[in-house]
Amino acid sequence: MPKAPRWDTVPAKTDYVAAARFLSLLMSDDRASSLAMRLRRGGIVLHRANDLLRASSLELLPPRDPEVAKDLKRVKRGKRLSPILLVREMGTGIRELTVADGYHRICASYHLDPDSDIPCRIVDLTDLTSATC
Repeated sequence: MPKAPRWDTVPAKTDYVAAARFLSLLMSDDRASSLAMRLRRGGIVLHRANDLLRASSLELLPPRDPEVAKDLKRVKRGKRLSPILLVREMGTGIRELTVADGYHRICASYHLDPDSDIPCRIVDLTDLTSATC
């Protein structure tokens, strides 16, 4: 198995739908849709798998988790993984990072190499000051 996964340069279209669906559990549908739209326009930045888990306060899922195992198999077959979609709040101090889509891909990457760089798109929640939850 490769040391680290290969990544696509842009997230899959279905990832934005999944991100909006997940975010709609945390905020209004309008705000979730707005954030997903902004994620489409964002640039790619690289962050290490271990830092993403720490910043999001998410636990590392085991390799036997069905979705993590699926991503590990994709990597083994040489398939590319889709970048991670993230939402953060800026300007109010330290706050958890929300993984809108890609939690299982982060875990799979961590199992292969915790220090591996993962391409991400990030939007800042505080940029939507006129939107309400």
